[in-house]
Amino acid sequence: MRLYDAHNHLQDERLSSRDELIDACRREGMTKMVVNGASEEDWQAVAELSQQFPEVIPSFGYHPWYLHERTANWTRELNQALDQTPGVVGEIGLDRWKPDLDYAGQEEAFVAQLKIAAERNVPASIHCLRAWGRLFDLLRESPRPQCGFLLHSYGGPQEMIESLAKLGAYFSFPGYYAHERKARQRETFRHIPLDRLLVETDAPDQLLPDDWNRYPLANVQGKPLNHPANLRAVYDALATVRGMAVEELAATVEENFLRLFGKIAQRDGVKRS
Repeated sequence: MRLYDAHNHLQDERLSSRDELIDACRREGMTKMVVNGASEEDWQAVAELSQQFPEVIPSFGYHPWYLHERTANWTRELNQALDQTPGVVGEIGLDRWKPDLDYAGQEEAFVAQLKIAAERNVPASIHCLRAWGRLFDLLRESPRPQCGFLLHSYGGPQEMIESLAKLGAYFSFPGYYAHERKARQRETFRHIPLDRLLVETDAPDQLLPDDWNRYPLANVQGKPLNHPANLRAVYDALATVRGMAVEELAATVEENFLRLFGKIAQRDGVKRS
């Protein structure tokens, strides 16, 4: 099976021995992974990973948690990163959940980055916590990429799925939702249209439950991390949620991934089966 990770952070400094990480991912069947930058500080690392590993689709964006680090020329730097290393836009978004995070400026930065994705017609990978109504309004009112966009680790209401899909949304399932306490999110993913369903690890974050975690990993301080090779385990978890064979799910996800990210993935030699 060919597996696709729609969202991770392989460049994260908590991860090391990336050759070993990628080798493990390849053994599990990983074909492509979208590696998301979070600020100007890590965009170069994302670009270098895409040059080192053909499986990596680079994604450049300002995560709402790091907007306070923006330089005066950040949009120019974002466009330059995309010019030098063609990729997609992300991780961007809105966050009203993180304690003490200033919401001021988040909408302006989100719309500016969404516009860049629209102008280039490349997907945007979107983070949203406790701001779903406002996110929907901004998506509806703003230029957005015709190819679509990803709502990574979708945790919004089931009732919004149809409206978001009509705007171009795809929805990715993380292994973290296999935890028993995430029953609402699993139920939501039973209602995602099959043609908009994707899978992600969000590595090194969003740990799977211990009984699903096939690649235990920790940082130098011993704190557990999510290994990107857990991708196959996430597929298995979602297949269980959807009540379908994992091989059938993999074929569906491949079609969806290439429809959304194909402009970049096919450039590197991955074509629709």
